[in-house]
Amino acid sequence: MSKFQKTAIAAAVAQVVVLYSGAAWAQTADSTSTQANPAKENVVVVSGQRAALQSAQKLKQESDEVVDSIVAEDIGKLPDRSVTEVLQRIAGVTMDRNMAGDPNRQAVEGSGVSVRGLTYVRSEVNGRDAFSAGGGRSLGFTDVAPELMAGVDVYKNPSAEQIEGALAGLVNLRTAMPFDFKGFKGSLGVSETYSELNRKKGPTGTLLLSNRWNTPFGEFGALVDFAHAKNPTRTDAIGIDPYFPHVNSRNPAEYNRDATKWLPLGGGLRSQEFERVRRGDYAAFQWRPNRDITTALTYFKTRYKEDLSERVVASSEDKWYQQVAGTDVVYDSNGAFQSGTISNPSYGGSPFYSSRRINQRQSDTRDLALNVQWRVTPALTWTNDIQHVRSNTRGFDADVSTGFILPNQQMDLTGDIPHVGLGSAQFMADPKNYYWAYTQEALDYAKANQKTWRSDVKFAFDDPVLRDIRFGVRMADREGENHKAQKFYNWSSITFPWMEGWQIPGVARLSDPRFAGGTELAQIPNFFDGKVSVPAMLYPTDALARDFPNGWTKLHDYHTLLCQEQAAAQGWGTCDAWKPATFDTPSALNTQTEKTRAAYAQLRFGFDDLKYPIDGNVGIRYVRTANTTHGYIAYDPTNVSIPGDVPVEGVDTLVNIAKFETPRSTDTSYNNWLPSLNLRMKVNDQLQFRFAAAKAMARPDFNQLQSLTTLSSPANQLTIKDPVTLADQRVVFSGNNLTGTSDGNPLLKPVTATNIDLTAEWYFAKAGSLTVSAFNKDIKNIIVNTTYGYTVKDVNGKDQTFAVTHPINGAHGYARGFEIAHQQYYDFVPDWLRGIGTQASWTYVSSERKLNQEVPAAFCAGSDQSNMNLSMNGCDTDGRPFGNTPLEGLSRHTINFAVMYEQHGLSARLAYNWRSRYLVAVNTWGSRGNNGLNTNPAAGDRFLIPTPNSDQAYGLPLWQAPYGQLDGSIFYDFTDRFRVGLEAQNLNNAKTRQQMQQHAGMFTRQLYMSGPRYTIQAQYSF
Repeated sequence: MSKFQKTAIAAAVAQVVVLYSGAAWAQTADSTSTQANPAKENVVVVSGQRAALQSAQKLKQESDEVVDSIVAEDIGKLPDRSVTEVLQRIAGVTMDRNMAGDPNRQAVEGSGVSVRGLTYVRSEVNGRDAFSAGGGRSLGFTDVAPELMAGVDVYKNPSAEQIEGALAGLVNLRTAMPFDFKGFKGSLGVSETYSELNRKKGPTGTLLLSNRWNTPFGEFGALVDFAHAKNPTRTDAIGIDPYFPHVNSRNPAEYNRDATKWLPLGGGLRSQEFERVRRGDYAAFQWRPNRDITTALTYFKTRYKEDLSERVVASSEDKWYQQVAGTDVVYDSNGAFQSGTISNPSYGGSPFYSSRRINQRQSDTRDLALNVQWRVTPALTWTNDIQHVRSNTRGFDADVSTGFILPNQQMDLTGDIPHVGLGSAQFMADPKNYYWAYTQEALDYAKANQKTWRSDVKFAFDDPVLRDIRFGVRMADREGENHKAQKFYNWSSITFPWMEGWQIPGVARLSDPRFAGGTELAQIPNFFDGKVSVPAMLYPTDALARDFPNGWTKLHDYHTLLCQEQAAAQGWGTCDAWKPATFDTPSALNTQTEKTRAAYAQLRFGFDDLKYPIDGNVGIRYVRTANTTHGYIAYDPTNVSIPGDVPVEGVDTLVNIAKFETPRSTDTSYNNWLPSLNLRMKVNDQLQFRFAAAKAMARPDFNQLQSLTTLSSPANQLTIKDPVTLADQRVVFSGNNLTGTSDGNPLLKPVTATNIDLTAEWYFAKAGSLTVSAFNKDIKNIIVNTTYGYTVKDVNGKDQTFAVTHPINGAHGYARGFEIAHQQYYDFVPDWLRGIGTQASWTYVSSERKLNQEVPAAFCAGSDQSNMNLSMNGCDTDGRPFGNTPLEGLSRHTINFAVMYEQHGLSARLAYNWRSRYLVAVNTWGSRGNNGLNTNPAAGDRFLIPTPNSDQAYGLPLWQAPYGQLDGSIFYDFTDRFRVGLEAQNLNNAKTRQQMQQHAGMFTRQLYMSGPRYTIQAQYSF
C-alpha cells in the first residue's frame, strides 16, 4: 500500500465523543419527542455533520483554555480537501494563498495559516512537536493528508503546560488510537478530483483498520491507516511589471513632479500546471497490562512529491528610460498608464522572454513516539513520552528561456482582467524571431532530526478549591543541515542582443539549424477560462528544462561557439564555459543545533460555592534555549564588462578583492519565563465568561538563524547619453556597490508577546452557540531587515566595507481586535426545512508595527547600500519611501458563513470565506531592482539621470486584494455504512489579485485564476 503524507490529525477522543455522545443526544431527542407527541415523529436526528459540530462545541465549552475545534464527521470526513482549507473555517484563522517563499505564484490549497493575523503559529501532532525540514519550525499543513484526520484544535492563548512557541496560536492535529474504538473498526474511502481549468483528474484512496483484544497479558490494540492522494491543479496568471517615472524634463529647473507620467515596464502571462502526490502510513499500538498502566507506540511516515511545469511569457525590458509611449496611450488623473502602446526604439521594439520553468520537490517525515502513562495512586499520574522525528526535503527549481522582440507592447489595464497583447499568429510561430536567452537553476537539500523526552506528573487534590497540580520537564535536541548550491539562482546568459558586436557576432536564433531543437510550438488552451486569447508560441520543452545539466550544457555551447567566432574575428582571448550550480563549495552547507530545556508547574482550581462559580489554572513555564550554527561569509567577484565601443572613464576606481570563503560559528543562548492565567466564570450551564493572560514566545525560524553571508560588488556604472538620440556617448565608472546579504542572523532572539483574551460564550443548544472574544497581543522583538558594515581588505591592503542586509529584532507592535462566532440548527422550522443550520464568524484585527529606530528619510538612499527604507517600508521607483507598513499577512476583516443541511441521509453545505486585503511582502522578487530614478534634489549628478546599473534601488510593498471563495459539498448515506458525495472548491470561480503599491496608485501586479475543483467520493465503514 502506498505511503502517505505528512502530518496527521485526528481520529480519536473527538471521534468517540462524536459517536457516543452524538448517539446519546439522538436517543434523548427521540425519547423526549415521542413522549411529547406520540402521534408524530418530529425527531431531530443527530447525524454526522451535526454530531461533529456538537463535539467541537463541547470541546470549546469544557476546555481550560481559549480553543476552537473542528471535528470530522467520521474517519476521513473532514469538511475540506486540505488541512489549510479546514483551518480557515475557524474564527480568527486565515489562509495564505501564495506559494511559500514565492509571492509571485499561487498555491491553490494554500501554503500556511495565520491566527489572529500573526504567522507565529506552532504545530503539533497529538500534543507533540511537529515540523518539516527546510528551515521552518512548523508543519506544512498542505503536506498533511486530510483523509487521515478527525479533528483540529486551535489554542489561541496556550497555558504553561503546553509547549512554548505558540505566540499567535497552537494548531494541534489529532490521530486515532485503537482504544478509541469499542472493537473492530474499518473504513475504506476512494475519491477522484477534477480540476476544471486543468481538465485533469487525481485519485485518492484511504484505508483504516483497527481492533483491540483482551489477553492474559492485558489488553492490546492495533491500528493501521494508509492514504494516497494525487491532486492536479492549474493556475493561470497575468502579470504587470512596476511602473517607472517618465519625468517632464531632466533639467532640474524645469522638473515638475506632478507632470510625471508612469509607464509599466511591461506585462506577461503564465500558465502553471501543478501536481502534488501525498502518501503516508500510520500505525498505532496500545497495551494496557492493568488498569493503572497504558502504553502507546505510534509510527507515522509521510512523503509528498510536488511537480510544477510552467509556460511563461514575460517582458525582458531593462531600459525603461528609453521606452516611448504611443500616441494612443491613455493616462489616469495621476499620470499612470491605463491603455495603449509602448515601445523601445533602441531595441527596435519591446524585448520578451518565452520560458519553461519547472519546480520539483520531494519531502518526507518520519515520527516515532512512545508514551507510558502510569496511575501510581488514584491521585497521582506520571506520564513519560519519547519522540524521534526525522525529516528531509530536496528541491530543484529551473528555468530555460528563449527571447524575442515585439514591434511594441500593447496593453489595456482598465478592465477586470488586464490584457497584454502579443504579436500576430504568424510572428509568434516563426522560429527566426526567437533566440536562446538564458538558463537559471536553484538546488537545495535539507535534513533535520529531533529527539525529545517529556515527563509530566499530575496530582489531584481532595479539596473544595484545589483540583490538581501539574508539573513536568521537557528536553529536545534538534539538528539541521541546509545545503544550497547557490544563494539565489544561478542565472547564466546564453545569447542576448546586448552581446552582439563585442562578445558574439549574433544571437543563437532558432531558425539556424545549428541551434534548432528543444522547443515546441504550443498554445495555452482555455487560458483564463477562454476569456484571454494567447497565440501559439515557441517555448522550450518540458523535457529540456528537466535535462539538467546535460541538455543545458548543449545550450551554453551555442554561446561558446558564437563567442569563439567573435574572438577569432577580433583577435582576443578565450571564452569561458558554463558551469552548473553544484553543492561542491563549502559555503553551500549551513548547520544548526538547538537544545531546549523546559520545566513548568500549573495549578488548577475552582470556586464552586460562589454565586457564579469560577475555575481556571495558573502556571509558569521556564525555557532555556541554546543554539550553535556553522556557516560561511563568502565573496565571489562580480564580473565587470567594460565596453569597447565608447570612451570609458573611472576604471581605476573599481575595487579588486580576492575571492574568499571564511567559516563562521556562533553560539547563543537565552532564557524565558512564561507565566499564564486562565479563568472561567459560569453564570449558568449555558452562559460563561473567560479571561486569559499569558506571556508567549516564538523562536526565529531556523532559516532566519543561518550563518551564511554572501558578498557582491557590482560596478557603479553611469552611461552618458545624447539627450536627443539617447545614443551612448561615454561610460563612467565610480567604484563598486559593495553589498551583501545574510540568509539569517544567529544572534536573533525570540519574538515575545503579552497576550490577553476576554470571551463571552453562550451555548443555547448542543450545536448552537454565540461567542464573542476580544484579544490584545503586545509584541516585542519583531524581526525586520537592516544593514551593517562588514570590512575586508582588497589586494592592496586597503579596507573595503560592504553594506550587508540581515535580519534583526528591530521592531515592536500589537495585534488587537475581536471575534464573533455563531452556529445553530433551526429545529423550530417546518418539517421540510428540518435539518437546516448556519455557521458564521467575523474577525476584526487592528495591527501596527513600529521600528525601534525609525527611518524618517524623505528619500531612499540611491543604491541598496545603507538603504534602511528598502526592506522595512519599501521604496518607489522614483526613490520615495512609503510610510510605516503593517504586519505582513494580516487582514483587518475575515468573514466565514456556511449554510448546512442534514436530514434523511442527505448532508449538504455551502461555505463562503472572505478576507480583506493584507500585506504580502516588501522588496521581493519581481517588484524590486536597482534601476529606478533618483528624484532626490540632493543627489547631485544623479538627480533625474537614469542609468541601468545600481543607481536607485526600489522595492515595492505587495498587497493581496480582498478575496472571497465559495465551496460546497453534498453527501448521501445509502446505509449507515456507505455514503457517496460530491465536494466543490471555488464554485464562484474567484480570481486572486495581487497589487503593488506605488505613489501613483495601487496597480495590479498579478491576477491569478485557478478555476473550480470537483471531487466525487465514496466511503464504506465496517
